[in-house]
Amino acid sequence: MVKITSFVTRDVRFPTSLDKTGSDAMNAAGDYSSAYCIIKTDSEHEGHGMTFTIGRGNEIVCSAIGLVAPLVVGKDLDEITADWGKTWRYLVSDSQLRWIGPEKGVIHLALGAVVNGLWDLWAKVLNKPVWRIVADMTPEEVVRCIDFRYITDALTPEEAIALLKEVEPTKQDRIKDAEQNKAVPAYTTSAGWLGYSEEKLKALLAQSVKDGFKHFKLKVGGSLEDDKRRLAIAREAIGYDKGNVLMVDANQVWSVPEAITYMNELAQFKPWFIEEPTSPDDVLGHAAIRKALSNTPYGPIGVATGEMCQNRVMFKQFLQAGALTVLQADACRVGGVNECLAILLLARKFGVPIVPHSGGVGLPEYTQHLSTIDYVVVSGKRSLLEYVDHLHEHFEHPASVKDGYIVTPTEPGYSVQMKPHSMDQYSFPGEAGKSWWTSEEAKIILDGPRVV
Repeated sequence: MVKITSFVTRDVRFPTSLDKTGSDAMNAAGDYSSAYCIIKTDSEHEGHGMTFTIGRGNEIVCSAIGLVAPLVVGKDLDEITADWGKTWRYLVSDSQLRWIGPEKGVIHLALGAVVNGLWDLWAKVLNKPVWRIVADMTPEEVVRCIDFRYITDALTPEEAIALLKEVEPTKQDRIKDAEQNKAVPAYTTSAGWLGYSEEKLKALLAQSVKDGFKHFKLKVGGSLEDDKRRLAIAREAIGYDKGNVLMVDANQVWSVPEAITYMNELAQFKPWFIEEPTSPDDVLGHAAIRKALSNTPYGPIGVATGEMCQNRVMFKQFLQAGALTVLQADACRVGGVNECLAILLLARKFGVPIVPHSGGVGLPEYTQHLSTIDYVVVSGKRSLLEYVDHLHEHFEHPASVKDGYIVTPTEPGYSVQMKPHSMDQYSFPGEAGKSWWTSEEAKIILDGPRVV
């Protein structure tokens, strides 16, 4: 029996604003960051969980972790995992913390770090990767992981069990696919950051094509003429008739009418979808955009969103409104594995493919498990997963791509355990002489004008 004895939080930030990695129309200069939680036990095992942010405010999420994590200290891991749905309800039911949620915002981001840390701990104790824990469950056991409060008007536990049983007879075949690294095709965003020069864009696109990628995403929403030039460069590199797919991402910069007008201008480049065309909370706005772009002169353009969608209730409404072509849940924002399972099942019910948000430090490490679970256990269909080729070197078991597919994780855990040296080197504000943030190099960020 494993008992949780304590926890540690770490504020870890990587200075990605220096080279514009991650830059887009809304977020010009983010420093990719991790609000990190280490769950200590009376055994040799620790649970490692984190939530992704882009810099300022990471310390607020760390503080919130310090309010949520005490709810599991002193508890046996077996007690927590015996009825995960009940545990989830317990973790979101502190009435005073719930007042500054509920089940959204900073508190939910903190919950994601804690819950994912618990799954990492459980996986290490069971000596399995997280995806395999779920793959080895019965449909009833998967459904017991979920709190169905607020979503039974769209999906009941009985319906969820029936959906899982539909694909269960062929599950072992898909497990073999996963074991052979053929479960999750990858797409790349690494060439498409808005702050990159056209020369860098060309070079990275050429390399991505050479690396065998078939799906490419570019950021848009700055200048229409600049976007047309960049998309023309992309299409020159990937072609229109070579089996390659283009996607674009506006990161919320437009109103609904602006999104429709702008995307009609970009329709000539035949993108599969526009991601985050408007406010992430505007369910009916997304539905209107999807309807308006369903029949452009160059063909339909789909609508995708989810990285800033706060919980299963919002996703339920997006699906009920027919507002999504692709659902892009974030592994942390919605509070961790259990709520992600609810969202995967909702997407399955409504026939919408899952393409998790994966464009941040630690996210590819997390989402490779979620996409594998979707393919093996929930949908039975291959989808796609975003892969960004940076900062993986800081993790003990980094995500990677081979022959166009995500390499299925096999190590026990949830894959986000960060190397101790990396945590120390990029700890914020950091220890003098040890953290990069105390160096002369850091002053250009710390003492420079705030980039908003």
